[in-house]
Amino acid sequence: MTSLIDDDFVVFLIGMRINQPWKIWKWFPVFVSMPRMLKELSLNRNLGLKSYELWMGRTILVLQYWDSHEKLMNYAHDKEAEHVPAWKAFNKKVANNDCVGIWHETYLVQSGHSECVYVHMPAFGLGKAGELISASGKLRTARGRIESRK
Repeated sequence: MTSLIDDDFVVFLIGMRINQPWKIWKWFPVFVSMPRMLKELSLNRNLGLKSYELWMGRTILVLQYWDSHEKLMNYAHDKEAEHVPAWKAFNKKVANNDCVGIWHETYLVQSGHSECVYVHMPAFGLGKAGELISASGKLRTARGRIESRK
């Protein structure tokens, strides 16, 4: 299977790293803020989140696909949404110590400049963000998937 997304989109990676696991009172509030944001975004698709994947460990990673950079920025700065209060709380309580680290990366992807393939996989990543179709014919190879989009 492969996935087609006809428009530009954004790949947003965000996460945290627990540097001092024994200081649970410091990192736990940061940890629980992301599920609240993901729930809010999942319930309100017009905010722009297409889909996400989550990995847990000492370093936590959330892979997100967004409709646009504008929608991502609008959410990040919306004072009525979950992000702004969580960011303020982080800066007030733990930004000045190193018990927990946070990070993000943003990638703007132009239409036709991505490809993916899934073999024996449920809907995942771009497969959840776009339309899953059979990876046959020209779409059978990575080169074919990229060239068919141009």
